[in-house]
Amino acid sequence: MTTAAVPHVAPFRFFDLTVLRVRRLGPSMLRITLGGPGAEGFGAGGRDQSLSIFLPHPGQREAVVPEGEDGAWYPKWQALPEDVRAVMRSYAMRAQRVKADGSTEVDIDFALHGDGGPASRWALMAAAGDPLKVLGPAVQDNTSVRFRPPEDTDWVLIWADETALPAASATLEWLPAGMPARVWLEVPRTEDRQALNTAAKARISWLVRSEGALPAVEAVRAAELPEGIPYVWIAGESSEVRALRRHLVQERGFDRERVTSAGYWRRGLSEEQLRAETLARAGAVD
Repeated sequence: MTTAAVPHVAPFRFFDLTVLRVRRLGPSMLRITLGGPGAEGFGAGGRDQSLSIFLPHPGQREAVVPEGEDGAWYPKWQALPEDVRAVMRSYAMRAQRVKADGSTEVDIDFALHGDGGPASRWALMAAAGDPLKVLGPAVQDNTSVRFRPPEDTDWVLIWADETALPAASATLEWLPAGMPARVWLEVPRTEDRQALNTAAKARISWLVRSEGALPAVEAVRAAELPEGIPYVWIAGESSEVRALRRHLVQERGFDRERVTSAGYWRRGLSEEQLRAETLARAGAVD
């Protein structure tokens, strides 16, 4: 008796998606729903699932991305002139839905920045029918899902700014019913607050910068936290993430292995500069 081989499915691959709908969520957030035939096989793991989008430069008809298996595309993309290769940006996926007809829809929420970066500019001009090339997950259990609380977790602490709000919102929806959660969500304006769905026993505090809200560390430092074994997920601007992680580990005594932190952006740096700095730091360690 022979057993049929299970076909290999790469955890990530390129998808040629199409803009289906555009919806304004508030002054600082825009939701773009993507789908179309190119979405077949998209398989996200939920929570803080991340993906990469590729944008054309002004004057280009489509994003220039040399595709390849198992990351072979990246050195080819890097070797292209900066004004030719597609602009790559990392985003957390807000939601995925498989509809009754079997088609897939993917929501990505864009935080709109005053500096008018390439992703913000694209999102503000996006309309139904526009194409978007995405490097996304083809399997649900993939390394771009980082929110992974251990089984012995008694309660969860979450902090996110507006760039990580989609990931935090999706994570709150994923949390088990009754799971205690202490959550801080930082947004620019009052109107940027969103209605959130969760079955967790979550206490959510909105930190609105235009209303003079406390910085992340001060807000968390002033809070009385639950008893028991915590798991922490914090994401957003890099310096705030580092400061909050330092407070939780050094001042609160949290186990650093139970603190998942992600710098989604860094004040004063573009994503290209941040990526180059991260690669240089990794090279220095190696």
